[in-house]
Formats: sequence, C-alpha cells, structure tokens
Amino acid sequence: MTDTSAIHAQLDAWVDQHFDEQVQFLQQLVRVPTDTPPGNNAPHAERTAELIQAWGFDAEKHPVPQREVQDYGMQSITNLIVRRPYGAGGKTIALNAHGDVVPPGEGWAHDPYGAEIEDGKMYGRATAVSKSDFSTFTFAVRALEAVARPRQGAVELHFTYDEEFGGLLGPGWLLKNGLTRPDLMIAAGFSYEVVTAHNGCLQMEVTVQGRMAHAAVPDTGVDALQAAVFIMNALYAENTAYQKISSRVPGINHPYLNIGRIEGGTNTNVVPGKVVLKLDRRMIPEEKPAQVEARIRNVIEDATRQFNRWRGVKGEDAVRTDVRRILLANAMTPLPGNAPLVDAIQRNAQAVFGAKPPAVGTPLYTDVRLYGEHGIPGVIYGAGPRTVLESHAKRNDERVDLQDLRRATQVVARTLADLLTSP
Repeated sequence: MTDTSAIHAQLDAWVDQHFDEQVQFLQQLVRVPTDTPPGNNAPHAERTAELIQAWGFDAEKHPVPQREVQDYGMQSITNLIVRRPYGAGGKTIALNAHGDVVPPGEGWAHDPYGAEIEDGKMYGRATAVSKSDFSTFTFAVRALEAVARPRQGAVELHFTYDEEFGGLLGPGWLLKNGLTRPDLMIAAGFSYEVVTAHNGCLQMEVTVQGRMAHAAVPDTGVDALQAAVFIMNALYAENTAYQKISSRVPGINHPYLNIGRIEGGTNTNVVPGKVVLKLDRRMIPEEKPAQVEARIRNVIEDATRQFNRWRGVKGEDAVRTDVRRILLANAMTPLPGNAPLVDAIQRNAQAVFGAKPPAVGTPLYTDVRLYGEHGIPGVIYGAGPRTVLESHAKRNDERVDLQDLRRATQVVARTLADLLTSP
C-alpha cells in the first residue's frame, strides 16, 4: 500500500469512527431555522460558531451592517470564516456552504426542523442544501488534521447566509471587503457529479398600470390584468424560441423563462387597475446578460403597445408598464485552474463511490459564481443525491441519505489531503 493509499484509508476510517458525531452536528444545525425570507440568519451563525469551538475551530464573525441587510430585504446576516493555516507555501482552499434556506412550505410528513432520521435518511429543511455540507466540510477538515497533518497551505471554511437572495451579502460581501482571497474553492453540492459551470439568472418585476373601474361598467376602466395576459403570452412565447438555443456545456440544455408570481386587483367586482409580475430568466453560460435583459424589455414594450392598439386606447387611457431588475446573477464558467480540484474529486469519488462522477454544468444558479468573478477557480461538490428532484430541495420532506453524507465527507477529506500534502 502506497503512502497516499494508507492516508486515504486512515481518513476513511476517521470519518467512519466520528460519523455519529457528524450526524448529531448536522441535526443541531438543521434545528435552528434560517427561513429566507424573512432572513434572520445571525442566530444560526452564532450557533454554528459555538458548536465548532468545541473542536478548536475559532470562527471569525463578520456581521453585515444592518442597513445593508434591511435594504436587501433581510433581517440579519453574520458570515463566518474559519482559517486553518498549515505552513508556508502551498495553496489556500476555501470550502463554502450556505445556511440560508427557503421557507418549508406545506405538505411535510416530517418536522421541517426536526432533523428526524428514518430508513437511513435525515429529513428537514437544508438537510440536502446546504447545511449538510457545513458538516461535510467541517468533518473533512477535522479528518485531514487528525490524519494527514499537512505542513503547507491552508483551508478556510466559509459559512455564509445569502445564497437564496443571490450571494452579494454572503461570499460577495466577504470578497468585496477583502476578507478572503483563496486560491481554490469547493462549494456545497451533490455527491454524484462535479459541477464546473452553471446558468445565470435574471429576475425582473413588471408593473402593469391600468385604471380601476366598477365591474358593472368595465369600459370606464383599463384592465391591467388583461394587459398582463398579453405580456405573459408574449414572454411565454419566448420559451419556444429558447429551445433552439443549445449550450455547449454538458448538463445545461437551453435558456428558459418562468413567471413565478402575480399580484393584482382589489376585489372580484373591480376591474384590476394594477398587476405586478415577477419573472425569472435562466441564462446559459454562452449568453450575454445585457442582451438578454434588453430583449425581455423589448418584448414587454411590444406587447404593451399591441394591447393598447387592440383596445384602441392612448394617452391617459393607455396601459403603462414599468420594468425593474430585481437580480442579476452571472453564469459560472469553468476557469482553467480548476483542473486539480476536478481531477482529485473524480479520482477519490471513484474510489469511495465506485463510479467516477462526471464534470458537468447545472441549470441552477448559485453564489459560487462570485468566487469565479474574482478569478478564484472552483467546483461544486458535496453531500447529496443525483438530482435536485431526488433531494426534495425547496420542496416538502427535503432529505439527505446518510451514506452520501459519509462518503462525500471521505471524498473531500481525501481531496484536501492530495492537494495540501503533495509536493
């Protein structure tokens, strides 16, 4: 058995020996709610820092100023950095997972914050995305230090709390303020693929302004909802055209658009005078966000003009639309320097899982893109199933298979050892 093989075997054994402790750590993290919105996430950061202190991990607490958080639409954010320096030379590898989650919603058979275990799976909000990888990364580092004892480079744990709103006050805030500058990074993901690219996302709010009227005399008003239907049909027609656009990145198909929220009207007997739409446009890595946004604005303007012509209205009687950008998240594109991460994770995952995970893109968007925008090569890998659908992420009864949690921790520990102890 080579030295590397012996270290890998010892790392695997350490994770096995401490796995009950790891599961209990994850349960405690899941039991502290971090619903976003409303986004009161500082208490979870405090609890995380308290728990890892028992293992000698001193977490730097970086609270985002309250005014910035409130203007952003959240209540509190404290991001954590745990720095583990091993010696001069070598690379600094960051491990990032986010603690904020969408609210549980309805239809749960398990307590969303109970962290109940049944048939080898833990159930609860964020068990799959991504409090699971708080534990994956923490215990991988603990195993690394107990077994491999690297003498060069460093590891940083980044536990952040703004993925659901886009990441600008999570990793984006840490990077913008010069609080970290790693050489490589691994972000929370699933166990059966190494993600090297992801879609971008443009979210917009469209306000359609008409004029209210009594339903008994509808011609005295201007129906904003009817105009919104014109606009929605025009936007949905774009999806047909998007199917002709293909990405060259494996795992990513074509762009698409979703209208996820509609608000408007005052009562059933009143012609709606105002309707607000919120849309989500996923952009493949090859697209240019400015061109995508300009196209959507043109589609909305054209549909508004068509409605006004169809109704024969103009001037003060015409429907008006206001379009506001809510979020722009650029796509993550592979950086050349990510090859050592990809190679090490694939090699170790094949040994632990028995199959080599493909390096692919994903149609999701994440805050990992922010590291790439700062020139930091990274990949997405962690504990979880083959698909988002299987994990129930953002749905009822989210879960993680504990075997995936165990084996992903072993893969990450092996990978860190390979990258920090090799000559």
